[in-house]
Amino acid sequence: MSDTPALNMRSWLFAPGDSEKKMTKAMEGAADIVLIDLEDAVSPDNKAAARPMVRDFLAANPGQRHRLWVRINPFDGPYTLLDLAAIMPARPGGIMLPKVYGRADVEKLDHCLSALEVANGIEEGSTPVIVLMTETAEAMFHWGSYKGAPRVVALTWGAEDLADSIGASANKEADGAYSFTYEMARSFCVLGAATAGVAAIETISADFRDLDALRARAEKVRRDGYLGMLAIHPAQIDVINEAFTPTEAEIAEAQEIVDVFAANPGVGAIGWKGGMLDRPYLARAERLLRRAGKL
Repeated sequence: MSDTPALNMRSWLFAPGDSEKKMTKAMEGAADIVLIDLEDAVSPDNKAAARPMVRDFLAANPGQRHRLWVRINPFDGPYTLLDLAAIMPARPGGIMLPKVYGRADVEKLDHCLSALEVANGIEEGSTPVIVLMTETAEAMFHWGSYKGAPRVVALTWGAEDLADSIGASANKEADGAYSFTYEMARSFCVLGAATAGVAAIETISADFRDLDALRARAEKVRRDGYLGMLAIHPAQIDVINEAFTPTEAEIAEAQEIVDVFAANPGVGAIGWKGGMLDRPYLARAERLLRRAGKL
């Protein structure tokens, strides 16, 4: 997995592209990335009006543009090229591609973006992409195919559209936990991200009022290898940012591990605090320190 993302990727806050007020509120908050939404948050009747709103919003905030990304509509509908043609002149920080069926969709997006970048005086290949990789049943069979895919810096997953894709009536158990198919999708996402060398980003927590449950989930998936999480409400951002930021105790322990190996060059394993450390411990410690800006 990528040790040093191009920018902080802890929190990704959706904001509807047909509301300047909500886009502004999201931008003014602490989210690492604001995902301006032209897909699910905008009704078909409002999409034509939303596109110039998003373009103008991006153009009006050049200093924030690096963290203002846009979720476009998927290629299986009629809106994708209209979205891209409208927003690319304003140079969005990145693009979220939803409802992919496989790597071919990412390569198609790359071709579209390259043409629009050149046409608008943008460096070709400079617009990064996050892929929503588990929203269709077909995509579940391609989770390992994104290694070397153009522009991709992160993978994330979704449970609602996947349930619809396979004809499921629900995606959670009685206790609120995701059922097997959706936990498998979560695992595929982090494995696919590791294979591709990009960031794994956890899906949303729909109950934005239950911050304790959000914190517990964010901390769990971070332990599993996720680097950030999608959000649907500003109230979730501080919890997500905290959960995906290494603590002082974690940083101190990682530094101790690095120092132990530095003091004993060439060893494969070494005793430490009554146990044994081998090279995977060193790699994890170095990765944490890099993410914390300490190495």
